[in-house]
Amino acid sequence: MSHTETTYTSWFERIKSALIGALVGLALLIGCIWLLIWNEGRAIQTYRALSEGASQVISVDGAAVDPANEGKLVHISGAVKSDQIPQDSQFGVTADGAVGLSRQVEMYQWVEKSESQTKKTLGGGEETTTTYSYTKEWRSDIVDSSRFKQPDDHQNPTSMPDGATFTAKTAHVGAFSVPGKDVAGIGDYSRLALTDSDVQRIAVQIGASRPAKRNSEGAYIGLNENLPDVGDLRITYQRIDVETASIVGKQSHSALVPYETTNHRDIFLTAEGDVDAGQMFKTAESENNIITWLVRAAGIIGLFVSFKLMFGLLPILADLIPFVGSIIGFGTSIVAFVLTLLVGPVVIAIGWFAYRPLLSVGIIAGGILLAVVVTRFRRKAPLSQPQPA
Repeated sequence: MSHTETTYTSWFERIKSALIGALVGLALLIGCIWLLIWNEGRAIQTYRALSEGASQVISVDGAAVDPANEGKLVHISGAVKSDQIPQDSQFGVTADGAVGLSRQVEMYQWVEKSESQTKKTLGGGEETTTTYSYTKEWRSDIVDSSRFKQPDDHQNPTSMPDGATFTAKTAHVGAFSVPGKDVAGIGDYSRLALTDSDVQRIAVQIGASRPAKRNSEGAYIGLNENLPDVGDLRITYQRIDVETASIVGKQSHSALVPYETTNHRDIFLTAEGDVDAGQMFKTAESENNIITWLVRAAGIIGLFVSFKLMFGLLPILADLIPFVGSIIGFGTSIVAFVLTLLVGPVVIAIGWFAYRPLLSVGIIAGGILLAVVVTRFRRKAPLSQPQPA
């Protein structure tokens, strides 16, 4: 089942959209520059905090609390014991002996998908043909069918239970108390089998008119799980277990809490199993590097998009002449790419300059060199010649 719609956008409407896009591009440019500078500062501060922590941490026996280490950054390893039983307060499901409990909910719903084809028309306008198709899928969040192009024949329920994670408030690693959510964050997930009474409580709380049954996965709310209908629910649970954990934090009496460094960054590291302090700090440094490069990549892509939006008016103006708009559009993409290569490394270097001036100069030089190489390559690229008949 599908629905096709054709729309026409005039040249003047495209110009209006391009002007709005240019303003959005300018705002995006400012935002990306701020993001890149903030990310470098975050990376530097995190690196300094981890370096300070690695130089001060001491490994202690987790089986006993030594008052002499009060306020110090300590590293322990030990068996994990949950202080409370994790419970789903909405449905009453519990996981005895676990440090956490995770609830997953899926609903069978209508999903709208679209495919569009756009072609330019005489006078600089555009004609867009969009085909909307509808399928039924299991989804973990509500699909708003009121926004469909054909909502009458594809209506979804307007509410469903949310997925959630429930953890013990505190747990013990050896003789030390630690936040349960931090221990659960390094735990192993395994399927939790539900009882018939669990399923009946779920059905009562949901208030569904459909029957509820227990299966190998969890609870199914609906007539036939082999032939699901829109509105059917699948609810499953997983328990979160940790046998042994390693923690780095500040000793506060018999508890471990985040340790504040001199640059006001908190250190609280967790790892599953018996892991030494040096390895835990190396892992934290690797995670900091990964986050830094991911944010850098997002910022660089954002810069390119912002430049494209800011230059978006030029190819539209040129669309009055056939094919010229496409050529101008390709040219603006090259210019946006070169500007991205120039601006991105400079902004990153500014963030690093106060800490590593030599590296900053290298980044700037590398960006300029890459931009020059790309520009010269474009100039020297031979034009295609027509082949003789």
